[in-house]
Amino acid sequence: MGGSSVVRVLGPQAAIVLAHPGDFALRTLKSFRANQGLLLAGAVAYYALLSIVPLLILVVIALSHWIDPAELLQTLGRYLEWLLPGQSRTIVGELANFLEHRGVIGWVLFATMLFFSSLAFTVLENAMSVIFLHRVAIRRRHFIVSALLPYCFILFLGVGLLLVTLVSGSLQAMGQESVQFLGRVWSLGGVSGVLLYLLGVGGEVFVLTSVYLVMPVGRLSLRHALIGAVTAALLWELTRHVLVWYFTTLSQVSVVYGSLTTAIVVLLSLEFAATLLLLGAQVISEYERVGKERPGVPPQGLRTG
Repeated sequence: MGGSSVVRVLGPQAAIVLAHPGDFALRTLKSFRANQGLLLAGAVAYYALLSIVPLLILVVIALSHWIDPAELLQTLGRYLEWLLPGQSRTIVGELANFLEHRGVIGWVLFATMLFFSSLAFTVLENAMSVIFLHRVAIRRRHFIVSALLPYCFILFLGVGLLLVTLVSGSLQAMGQESVQFLGRVWSLGGVSGVLLYLLGVGGEVFVLTSVYLVMPVGRLSLRHALIGAVTAALLWELTRHVLVWYFTTLSQVSVVYGSLTTAIVVLLSLEFAATLLLLGAQVISEYERVGKERPGVPPQGLRTG
């Protein structure tokens, strides 16, 4: 009776995964390895490194027409820390410097930044095609859609940053207030901090869900996208705290790389983030095929030649 109720509520796929979580996790890791997941993540991280600065420059210049640049950079720095632990201050400093000289931007430089800011999304789409090969084999995406998709994501991220800036500004203002209750004055600073953290986690899950909904070929169910997004977000939360601890206590990267330290640390952080992003996609891919393939069949990964 209990098993049948689980099947009705969560579906047969969830029932199988919950019954054998270790087998599902092991198969996901084997498929990720067969698909050369670390190699794909390295490509995504490299192009993300090329894309992140021009992308942020375009978004900040566009939004500075409606939001105070100082407030915008403060919000951006807070949430860049989620993606690039320990390096957000350096990048925000470069963005502030660029904002002061935005009048020198010509059409050629604008087009160049727009092109480089879209590279990471293009490579990410190709990496998703490898992981969701069973979808690509059935249905291919029109090349015009693939060409426009990165720029739609840039617009989407700009709107998202606008909303996050407005909400986080309100939460920060709330943190400076206090309430009187039972004869004592209670500061709202702690509540504001918790809400800001939850806003960051929620925004992270939302962005990941949108990536998993749009990047793979064909229509992906919202439930499957959420499964991958929550998995990747939880793993990244653990990873970024480990990275912060490592870079602040044990790392000697500045001694080894000198002036290249920022680029190396950013690339390493992006490598971890891209790996978990693609691993979340692999979770969705394996979840889609639960119960549809014969048990014991080894995963079919990326093949060349």
